[in-house]
Amino acid sequence: MKFTIGFSPCPNDTFIFDALVNKKIDTGNIEFDAVLEDVQTLNQWAIQDKLDITKLSYGVLPLVLDNYAVLKSGSALGRGVGPLLIANNNTLPTKVEDNIIAIPGEQTTAHLLFSLAYPDAKRKVFLRYDVIENFVAEGKGLGVIIHENRFTYAGKGLKKITDLGDFWEKETGNAIPLGGIVINRKIDNCLQQKIDGLIKKSIEYAFTNYPELNDYIRSNAQEMSEEVMRKHIDLYVNDYSINLGEEGENTVKKLLQVYQQTNNCTIDYNQIFIK
Repeated sequence: MKFTIGFSPCPNDTFIFDALVNKKIDTGNIEFDAVLEDVQTLNQWAIQDKLDITKLSYGVLPLVLDNYAVLKSGSALGRGVGPLLIANNNTLPTKVEDNIIAIPGEQTTAHLLFSLAYPDAKRKVFLRYDVIENFVAEGKGLGVIIHENRFTYAGKGLKKITDLGDFWEKETGNAIPLGGIVINRKIDNCLQQKIDGLIKKSIEYAFTNYPELNDYIRSNAQEMSEEVMRKHIDLYVNDYSINLGEEGENTVKKLLQVYQQTNNCTIDYNQIFIK
């Protein structure tokens, strides 16, 4: 049987899923048809119920819980790993809310964390994450950056205004829930658990060969240096990725509580994770 699986071309995702989709581990009678896209596209597809299994921003999770459950493996959580609000050194703002702010997608965790820190900021534009650095460098406004841009913005003469992940950690005491892997509820529970276990095995396989970087990671890394690729993996792939555990699950629930309070909606906390 074959399942569609979506994840980003970023090194942390290709590191996690390489062994799974390229059959470096035994997946039995299960095959995976991989689709690599930016996270905002994957978020939109999750809303549309397009893929069987997909990476998504935890910020979009409340909108897709009717169709998807969160797997225990594959997540990106941690401390000191959150999005950053940056500015051009030549146009440092006196007040964030007075500026246009570029954000990497409306349904992203980055947007949710930015809104928590700056609830009165309304002048937002939503762009692909990989064009926001240039948006800021060209003096068009402020920007919220994620992924590898955490390691490259300073070299382009840009300045950090706020570490939005640090703001979250201080406000909540929790790690930062950035992205997770969800599976369609139409898939049998036993199969859900088996796929979850295969993703865990894929990560464990990847770590047995690390810090060696393979061609699958390199070919999708958009001309990053190997140093940046490793920083990316080191920052976003950790024990939470292998298994969320109780602490990781509670962190995701905390983000959903913030969303619930902000949007005045109801969330069934017993239906978030696979059983």
